[in-house]
Amino acid sequence: MSVVIIGGHDRMVYQYEKICKGYRCSAKVFTQMSANLAKQIGQPDLMVLFTNTVSHKMVRCALEEAKRSNARVVRCHTSSKSALTEILERETAAVQ
Repeated sequence: MSVVIIGGHDRMVYQYEKICKGYRCSAKVFTQMSANLAKQIGQPDLMVLFTNTVSHKMVRCALEEAKRSNARVVRCHTSSKSALTEILERETAAVQ
């Protein structure tokens, strides 16, 4: 399963990727808005939005891409390791 994480903290990128790898998921993490974010997102199976640490513009861009690729979207206010673990636990169980 491919996961795109929008938001979060720059210093946590490695931790997010490590957690996703533990659930056999490939991950892309975007903590900052880049000029070509829409093209970089691709077609993930799951999109995680950490709403506390992301701009409205970045959320709109991510949601448009999620809609285009029919990705499931999970919004979470906190951007902690435990929040991501809980999301992946729930989502990988739903897939199986």
